[in-house]
Amino acid sequence: MSATTRAFWLRSPGEGEIRSADLREPGPDDVVVRTLYSGVSRGTETLVFRGGVPQSQHTAMRAPFQEGDFPAPVKYGYLAVGLVEAGPAELLGRTVFCLHPHQTRFVVPAAAVTPVPDDVPAGRAVLAGTVETAVNALWDAAPLVGDRIAVVGAGMVGCSVAAVLAGIPGVRVELVDTDPSRAAVATALGVGFAAPADARGDCDLVVHASATEAGLSRSLELLAHEGEVVELSWYGDRPVSLRLGESFHAKRLTIRSSQVGTVSPRRARRGYSERMALALRLLADPRFDVLISGECRFDDLPALMSREPPGLCVRVLYGDT
Repeated sequence: MSATTRAFWLRSPGEGEIRSADLREPGPDDVVVRTLYSGVSRGTETLVFRGGVPQSQHTAMRAPFQEGDFPAPVKYGYLAVGLVEAGPAELLGRTVFCLHPHQTRFVVPAAAVTPVPDDVPAGRAVLAGTVETAVNALWDAAPLVGDRIAVVGAGMVGCSVAAVLAGIPGVRVELVDTDPSRAAVATALGVGFAAPADARGDCDLVVHASATEAGLSRSLELLAHEGEVVELSWYGDRPVSLRLGESFHAKRLTIRSSQVGTVSPRRARRGYSERMALALRLLADPRFDVLISGECRFDDLPALMSREPPGLCVRVLYGDT
């Protein structure tokens, strides 16, 4: 087993590099994981890469096992799947998911990894962190059977939310995005699709995930009386203006923030580990494969990030490193 590792670092805003380091010696309650795949969370990681984390959020936005500080140099990321090479007997040889930056091997407490179910391919399991966000958002939103729901913003998070919502009996789910190519993704997920101008209104619930001012405004317009927007977008250092002088007060509308760093109070007794285990169980559904929009080799990650990752989730391949 190699005692060294290689990791992707943001050297300075807009510039990434691969750095080598020694692995720390594992303790009795640790695991050593050889990474098989990681995923690039396009929205958040692109924002981090350009140095867009506001100073007031430097602590709140720290990822588990992050090294360095915002804006840079920093080692950041949270979608890793690997094979346990050393650790407790019940985990040895298991494929696991971990909220860890892009790195060829890593040592973490055994409690920080979640076994990937046998019916979930390791390459699909990189989506677990994003599906966990969707689970938490829907715990916050508490949708009901038969609800009329729009998901505005067909990125990784929005598509994951739509996929989970599609399993609720009787709901009308419409994915709303300015990119017409997302219609094919919506079809694969089993939900409707519309451009913002053509989206169906009278919604009981709108989940907003476009991270745009226009998307949030349109989300409010789509609500029925006393409807709610669950806001999943993180805007970083960008100011957002919102017109609340239209029907916001007359229709008694609500905007609720949802963020995966805290387990929804409506399901607080479940805890983080149960939430992640649920996300991984949901990934047994092959519909989620449509969210993997590309692949790159680990050594090519600096170049990929410098030109902004395309599509939805880019899966990083590690091979036998």
